[in-house]
Amino acid sequence: MKKWIVSMILFVVVSVFTACGTEDEVVKEEEQAASKELHKMKMASWSKPIAEQSNLFLAQEKEWFTDAGIEFEYVPGAGGGDAVKNIIAGNADIAFADLEAVLLAVENGADLKVIYNIYPHNVFNLVSLNEQGIETVEDLRGKDVGVYSFTSGTYQNLKLLLYNAGMTEEDVHVIETGVLNFGPLMNGQVAATAATDTGLYDAEQKGLEAVDVIEAKEVLNTPSDVFVVTEETFEQKQDLLIDFLQVYRDSVNYTIEHPDEAAKAAVDTAIDGQDQARNEEIIQIRNQVSVNEQMKEKGLGWFDQALIQRVEDTYVEMGLLEEPVGIDTIVSNELVEQLQ
Repeated sequence: MKKWIVSMILFVVVSVFTACGTEDEVVKEEEQAASKELHKMKMASWSKPIAEQSNLFLAQEKEWFTDAGIEFEYVPGAGGGDAVKNIIAGNADIAFADLEAVLLAVENGADLKVIYNIYPHNVFNLVSLNEQGIETVEDLRGKDVGVYSFTSGTYQNLKLLLYNAGMTEEDVHVIETGVLNFGPLMNGQVAATAATDTGLYDAEQKGLEAVDVIEAKEVLNTPSDVFVVTEETFEQKQDLLIDFLQVYRDSVNYTIEHPDEAAKAAVDTAIDGQDQARNEEIIQIRNQVSVNEQMKEKGLGWFDQALIQRVEDTYVEMGLLEEPVGIDTIVSNELVEQLQ
């Protein structure tokens, strides 16, 4: 009888401790689940999802955003101006846009902060068929010139090239031809078209014959695209922004080493990603402009503040900006400095 009583007491004691342990585990699991609560991050882009942004799709596929506590959403647009308008209107948290669009928005009263240098090299160019005989910008006088849209970097960089040649857009006929603007060039609807390096690559694969190319970076090597947020978002969501930028930077570094994986990730996500081999070529082109010498020391996303100041000075001189907007206070390395 005594043995039975002792056994029962031991059983009760063990059951109580087991129950307590189970309750503790449940509490811990609930706390861990709460700590992994996802925070929405809407990224407004200048385009629909395209292959050159494959690092983003790879990060989604590998759940790097989720692991960082981010529920990522891609908000498409038609030009950098669209992307910036989306964050100003509250339709997105962060914009993937050209620097020119950002500065024009600031001049019009927007409170913005540029926080990451996506492409430190100017990828814009002016392309014409050899038969047009356009070897210099001056040869464009009186001719039709295509741009993606009037809110895109193609338009702003065309104006930069014209200004450098002592001309304005009044000296040419600027035509909005859409993202696939090499079609009008190849069909003879325009004499030249302002485009990007990846756009030129695509056109060459589709039969574009010998061309003359004038590169905007030879005039001013403006960063082509940046991440920008409103001042309010910058102040209120810094931790979330840092987490997002860390995933973005890691995904770019990974894509530089593994372009084949990124190319595969784009097949089902990018609107132009059905050809995996083509994706990889586009990714390689973008990888080359995602890093410069300064970034090799400072890390991806870093801004050369001296160059940024030169950009503002040039834009004021050419009339793109009526007066300085304080670019040194708008463009910041503060968050990039906190990335690993």
